[in-house]
Amino acid sequence: MVLRSPQLEPCTMSIDSTRRLAGLMPRVFTILVLMLGAASNASADVILHAFNWRYADVQARADQIQAAGYRIVLVAPAYKSEGGAWWARYQPQDLRLVHNPLGDTTSFRNMVQALQARGIRVYADVVMNHMANEAWKRSDLNYPGSAVLSTYARNTTYYNGLRLFGDLRNNMFSANDFGPARCITDYNNVWEVQNWRLCGGSGDAGLPDLLGNSWVVSQQQQYLMALKNMGVKGFRIDAAKHMPASFINAVLTPTVKSGMHVFGEVITNGGAGTSEYDRFLAPYLRDTDHGAYDFPLHNQMRAAFGFGGSLNQLVDPLAFGQALEPSRAITFTITHDIPNNDGFRYLIMDPTDETLAYAYILGRNGGVPMLYTDNNESGDNRWVNAWNRSDLRAMIRFHNTVQGSDQQVLSAGDCHLIFRRGNQGIVAINKCGNSVAVPVNMNNSVLWWNTDYRDVLDATSVVRISNGTYTFNLPPRRAHMWLR
Repeated sequence: MVLRSPQLEPCTMSIDSTRRLAGLMPRVFTILVLMLGAASNASADVILHAFNWRYADVQARADQIQAAGYRIVLVAPAYKSEGGAWWARYQPQDLRLVHNPLGDTTSFRNMVQALQARGIRVYADVVMNHMANEAWKRSDLNYPGSAVLSTYARNTTYYNGLRLFGDLRNNMFSANDFGPARCITDYNNVWEVQNWRLCGGSGDAGLPDLLGNSWVVSQQQQYLMALKNMGVKGFRIDAAKHMPASFINAVLTPTVKSGMHVFGEVITNGGAGTSEYDRFLAPYLRDTDHGAYDFPLHNQMRAAFGFGGSLNQLVDPLAFGQALEPSRAITFTITHDIPNNDGFRYLIMDPTDETLAYAYILGRNGGVPMLYTDNNESGDNRWVNAWNRSDLRAMIRFHNTVQGSDQQVLSAGDCHLIFRRGNQGIVAINKCGNSVAVPVNMNNSVLWWNTDYRDVLDATSVVRISNGTYTFNLPPRRAHMWLR
């Protein structure tokens, strides 16, 4: 979800259950084979989340994006919205055309075509549960409203040229299409969360909550089909926890979803056994066939890489309900909500831990990895141009090379995790501040002997197995990704 300033949702996150489950994990490993899910990962291409990028800027960087190895780009919501703040993109005024500070229908279409020409798919960020909070400037719930309709009327040729569907002479939604003007007060109450408004307090009227009636559903279907017909190949459903599954499924019919990758954002404070997972994410996965952000795995990674955690926790998190099924998981180390909202900033990982976590999600077999980059909206100056970092490009190259290969954990402990990907690659991570030497029995591994495996992160680091035991010497706070 997006916590839009000034509309901030209270944070109800509790202690991550993965820390409690850590004691259940075996402490000593020799060789353990992990087949992470039956579904093929042949389409688990890396997503670049070009957060709040202008569509023209995405197009201008198309060659660089291709060269970096990304196969998918998730772009900002494409409809009419106003205001320069990042959160304003998540407050739609009109779905019938693209017109906002990041571009219009023409620049959006040009971007899609430019990326398509390079074999890169475009995913669109989609807001379905509400419209813009504009109570401060008008009292009615007619969207886009008389002022916007007057703007359309003054330049009909231009705005009709941007039209995706519908008649821009009339409003799209009226008061009959919205639920009650009541603010969510209990974020543990599923009914409230899915039927009342996100509000910021101090008399804020909140974001008008759309009903899943036949008119709303028809408008949203036409909008999604228009994007699909322009070449969009996936939809990220923002704030999916704030809609009943019946509403989501009514809009996203088999026709709309055919050939599309659909996944929802349901923020939770952990995996199985935590209240948010059980109340929101588990029902979403049960009642739809969509993918979802793998917040359970993210919380497990924070626990494992954090002080006092153990990398044993990352050997098989799925077995303990601390990761989603590979075929449905969008894996990540950071999302745009985490640094940009005070209530989620505690989820930011230490910078080195975040890099090690990227090595884990780009090295492992399971899920679709997503890399986040921004324009410093949060003020941290940490993720600007992160998409083009040399180490992340190298990790993407490793991911693309070994994609579809099985995974076998060779050794794990509190400080280290070593696993192979088929016979093509080896990943080793040492999270601790001291070096670790790990002897591994290679007699039962499919890795090639007398062959160089060279680290994509450090070309001087080579693994060459010449007998039944190989000792991995892992420097502190480092990841290695060796490719044959």
